[in-house]
Amino acid sequence: MANLGPKAGEANHFRAYAPEKLPYAIERFSNEMNRIYGVMNARLGHREFLAGAYSIADMACVGWASRAERHGHDLSGFPNVRRWLETMLARPGVKRGLSVKVEAAFRVDTKDPKVRAVLFNQRAR
Repeated sequence: MANLGPKAGEANHFRAYAPEKLPYAIERFSNEMNRIYGVMNARLGHREFLAGAYSIADMACVGWASRAERHGHDLSGFPNVRRWLETMLARPGVKRGLSVKVEAAFRVDTKDPKVRAVLFNQRAR
């Protein structure tokens, strides 16, 4: 669970936002996402939810897993993750949480210097 968000974010960054498409970075984070989905798939092979019972682990992971295609992954090779994701997406609370309008964030103009200043290369002040 601890690596899912950061690695999915990196996979998305190098696929969608990086000004230069770096094959090494895209492959590196795609492979790491594949590994993470493999761990989740194995874990979900003998339990309904990631920690056994529905928990914060599921809540923390569902948003990332629901965007797997955006991170370059097809979950068809991970049947237990797909089953879990379908179960999660059917929960009323998850539906409400995921309905928050964040789609505009996927259409960020990364060529705008003000946007780039916020998204990239920030350092401690």
